[in-house]
Amino acid sequence: MQNILKIKQMKEIKQNSFPAWLLAARPKTLTGAIIPVLVGTALAFTDEQLRVTPALLCLLFACGMQIAANLINDLFDYLKGTDREDRLGPERACAQGWITPGAMKLGIILTVTFSCLAGCGILYDSWGLFPHGGWELVALGVFCVVFAFLYTTVLSYQGWGDLLVLIFFGFIPVGGTYYVQAYTITPDVIVASLICGLVIDTLLVVNNYRDRDQDVLSGKRTLIVRFGEPFGRYLYLWLGIIAACLCFRFAWGWNPAGIILPFFYLYAHVRTWKRMVQIRSGKKLNSILGETSRNMLLMGIILSMIIILH
Repeated sequence: MQNILKIKQMKEIKQNSFPAWLLAARPKTLTGAIIPVLVGTALAFTDEQLRVTPALLCLLFACGMQIAANLINDLFDYLKGTDREDRLGPERACAQGWITPGAMKLGIILTVTFSCLAGCGILYDSWGLFPHGGWELVALGVFCVVFAFLYTTVLSYQGWGDLLVLIFFGFIPVGGTYYVQAYTITPDVIVASLICGLVIDTLLVVNNYRDRDQDVLSGKRTLIVRFGEPFGRYLYLWLGIIAACLCFRFAWGWNPAGIILPFFYLYAHVRTWKRMVQIRSGKKLNSILGETSRNMLLMGIILSMIIILH
């Protein structure tokens, strides 16, 4: 029955069509790109350093790089042969024949180019007169592009994924968004970056938890493959708990929002964790991906509210 549904779906999606590219881009994952920029901008607003144009360009760069990373992941996993018939995650465009490898390579080039153009725009304000940053931002952009390729091709197979999420979905986007508006980094930025990185890493943990058996066959040494299912189960739980606890830094002065709001995220996170543990394995864990993405967005909104009301 599943094979019949797959064949029907493939017939409905024309090769290299817009629906095919939309599926390959995985727009639901853009939550992980939007949240850090939102939080970094909230910090800038609170410090009276808000600059709309650089913030929007940071958002375009982050979303562009997220899509580029998805396309790179789709192509190179296909070329490596890791997208097998026993794949549990959402269908991949190249593996399903929705997008040809040649077209995917072109799509990666165009998406990375778009991201780089947005990144170059960050260096200037809306009139192109005054620089918002220097060569350190250029180096940071190059760093992001290089690691988008290294992650899929090498680093994710060696168990570096979680650390890279903390860096590229925490410290770099939150710190970078704040820096191009305020020209400095503060202790609040560092804490907020860590919160974002920890929360967004829960999405990677769900993926790795679901794929732990397939990753063993593919030679992918994620932390869950290295340390086992119980480790992955509690890693997911504690990432959310630690992130929620760090939010209390912004509750100085007994700000009611800073005290109460983190518990809304914590409640949702623990409920999702309980469902994940009950399901334990198989394709049903894909529903946990959706819930985790929702929880991430909730934390992004909550953290931004706490910062603004701080």
